Amino acid sequence: KQWYQRRVAITAGIEGFDPEENSVSLHGAYKDKKITYDYLIVALGLEIRFDKVNGLTETLGKNGVCSNYGAGNADYTWEVLSAVKGGDLLFTFPNGPIKCAGAPQKIMYLADAHLRKAGVRRNCSLTYHPALPAIFGVPKYASVLSSLARKKGCGVETKSNLVEVDGEKKEAVFENLETGEYSTHTFDMLHVGPPCAPLPVYATSPLADSAGWVDVNKHTLQHNKYENVFAIGDCNSCPTGKTAAKVAAESGVLYENIQKLMKGEKLSGSYNGYTSCPLTVGDNKLVLAEFGYDGAILETFPFNQANPMWLTYFLKKEVMPPLYWHGLIKGTWRGPGVFRKLAHLGTV
Repeated sequence: KQWYQRRVAITAGIEGFDPEENSVSLHGAYKDKKITYDYLIVALGLEIRFDKVNGLTETLGKNGVCSNYGAGNADYTWEVLSAVKGGDLLFTFPNGPIKCAGAPQKIMYLADAHLRKAGVRRNCSLTYHPALPAIFGVPKYASVLSSLARKKGCGVETKSNLVEVDGEKKEAVFENLETGEYSTHTFDMLHVGPPCAPLPVYATSPLADSAGWVDVNKHTLQHNKYENVFAIGDCNSCPTGKTAAKVAAESGVLYENIQKLMKGEKLSGSYNGYTSCPLTVGDNKLVLAEFGYDGAILETFPFNQANPMWLTYFLKKEVMPPLYWHGLIKGTWRGPGVFRKLAHLGTV
């Protein structure tokens, strides 16, 4: 109780971490200042790196090149899509971690639905280019989504990584990650799922692992070297999808474990890698993918959530937003684990 009464918010950027000295250095208005800590929770997220694709930064937001990632970019996606009367529409997924891994695919299905409604779908070719070896990283959902893409007439080119864009020529260059060969595709609309990367402030610090993420135990969320440091969300090294659902599930574990540490007790909270991708697939239907480490299926409801349904679409549209704003943001929503156990009689 006393700990919560001493909350202080400092609006400042982070310059660096010194976990050996239990301190954080600041910049901005607090430049050259250091804050010491007894316990540290790192929740800095990641950064979107459009610049990792040659030519993309220069043409993003014009020439039919769009992305739903990044502040203000989605408006141009709709501007481009609403003007399409025919042509080639390409949708990409990067080689590496990305925020909300379902989003680059969802926009293809939403585009398909819009084009059908507008009566121009027959004039259009839609192709998804994931750098992954499959349309989705979990086989159960990949099977359903592959079938769905075929039924909708959407092409899928796996192991295809966007490396260069020429907006004026409307050409996109892809590398085949299996053969190493490059191919050039023309487009009328190109939606980019951008590469993402750890922020330099922690990637270059003693907190980082070899890939740049904050190096934590994947179950306790405690740092693997500094026991008074924890990390949550996109910035940590947990090998699972980087989503808001992940943060919700991690928050309960973090809350439990940091209190245990303060009391000198053994950490008992264990994160199972839970994450979720609500994949809107058009026609007011949705595939609600829920899974954990190593692709373990962790579905909340006692029915097959891989089947596109109106019910799960309703949950996404009407239930999840209030959960986010009034639950997750305020720290009271810690994921659907309790509901999952009840629905499956404790077997999941």
